[in-house]
Amino acid sequence: MLYRWFVFLHILGAFGFLLAHGGSASALFRAHRERSLDRLRAVLELSNSSFSAMYGSVLVMLIAGVVLGFLGDWWRKGWIWASIGLLLATAIAMFFLATGYFNKLRQAAGLPWFDGRASHPAESPVPPDQLAALQDTGQPVLFALLGLLPLAVLVWLMVIKPF
Repeated sequence: MLYRWFVFLHILGAFGFLLAHGGSASALFRAHRERSLDRLRAVLELSNSSFSAMYGSVLVMLIAGVVLGFLGDWWRKGWIWASIGLLLATAIAMFFLATGYFNKLRQAAGLPWFDGRASHPAESPVPPDQLAALQDTGQPVLFALLGLLPLAVLVWLMVIKPF
């Protein structure tokens, strides 16, 4: 019975992550084509506001997953290690690609931003043509695929447990 409760928590954490992260994914598609500075700022702030819920959900998902690894004696199986590796690789890729893009947009739009090491205060926004050029460098479909494809493989690994 304890195992089932931790499966429930693991899935609940995953749903919480997807719900919170969905705001950022939607914001990515909108920010790519939004040309009003005020509206772009609102979209970027909306995306930023979901991080606490997203990271809290990831923590619940990870803790429950580790406990499940022990309860189910899964640590000797390859699928759990492949899942962890894929999750880490996806998180690192998204941090450098999507988060980097968002932070460049935040800086260019005159919002506080983060460079991976420190937070920086808002500066004056760049001219509209420079901001539009930066927006055009975003690749929302690529970022979405970088999130969805690993997610599909993770679900496959956890449900099928192929090795």
